[in-house]
Amino acid sequence: MTSAARAEEGSVEGISIGAVLRTLQPDFPDLTDSKIRYLETEGLISPERRSSGYRIFAESDIARLRFILTAQRDRFWPLKVIKEALDRLDRGLDVPGLDTTGPDPDGADETADAAGAVVTDLSAAALRRRRAIRLKPSELRERTGLDRAAYAQLKAFGLLRTDASGRHHADDLDVATAAACLARHGLEARHLRSFRIGADRELGLAQQILEPMRRRRARGAACPDPDDLEAELLSTMLALHVALVRSGLSRGH
Repeated sequence: MTSAARAEEGSVEGISIGAVLRTLQPDFPDLTDSKIRYLETEGLISPERRSSGYRIFAESDIARLRFILTAQRDRFWPLKVIKEALDRLDRGLDVPGLDTTGPDPDGADETADAAGAVVTDLSAAALRRRRAIRLKPSELRERTGLDRAAYAQLKAFGLLRTDASGRHHADDLDVATAAACLARHGLEARHLRSFRIGADRELGLAQQILEPMRRRRARGAACPDPDDLEAELLSTMLALHVALVRSGLSRGH
């Protein structure tokens, strides 16, 4: 997890660089405080700084360090390759050549395969894992087989949307996968615009329920977790949508 991601969650308790050395040196005897500082300078780790200037390391920083050190010792990866691997893991993607038993910074392996397949787990925890996934446009096209023209059309009709960093979330991968499948049956992006319109209308209904609860929770009021309610609404609305479409198709027989 990057320092920017931690900032969204607020300040976290952590340990000093000396305590990090005591934690990791049994497995990595050659580790020194200067090497940890070097890895920070190279942008591979980003511990918090207190007002005094001291570095404070969270559990996610220690897991990240363990991943880096293991990749150097066991896989002989150079820092450039490790940095690219960490970037993919930060965005919830799999890393070629990385086995699933290796150290994993901040639980990224749970999200590695969370996109690009039929979504069956609609729990709040699963939805949070999916939010962590970030894909470059080129990665999305590579995974789905979309060419640049088809990708541009899906963006033009609002079916695909990038975030402020120009990345796609897991849901965009599912949209692109479905669109690629429907294209094989002759349905183009322009034909799918009604899905975007319908989804936005359903989103409006869900927000009418979710936003007041989020405001109450922000004020410290006792109320259910909005993430749990979001998961319940999503599951129920999807079930309703599927039932209506299935019913319509059944009447055609």
